[in-house]
Amino acid sequence: MNILVNSCKRTTELIDKQSIVPLSIKEKMQLQMHKSMCKTCNAYEHQSKFIDKIITNWFNKDSSSKKVKLSNEKKVKIIEEINKL
Repeated sequence: MNILVNSCKRTTELIDKQSIVPLSIKEKMQLQMHKSMCKTCNAYEHQSKFIDKIITNWFNKDSSSKKVKLSNEKKVKIIEEINKL
């Protein structure tokens, strides 16, 4: 395989790696080259960044804000919707 063109598997590894440590110049070039041709890996990167952001936000919130309280009316509505399925 060409030195600048990676497989999707290697590209997803680089996408995940870049969120942890800086990529080398060669890795950055390989990543950009592959993503310029592959919509699937672009989508994977977008989803991966979105998930990382959500998880980071979730764990950085005040623990008291994680407690969700529903009214009995809301609980009944949720149960009714589930039963319709």
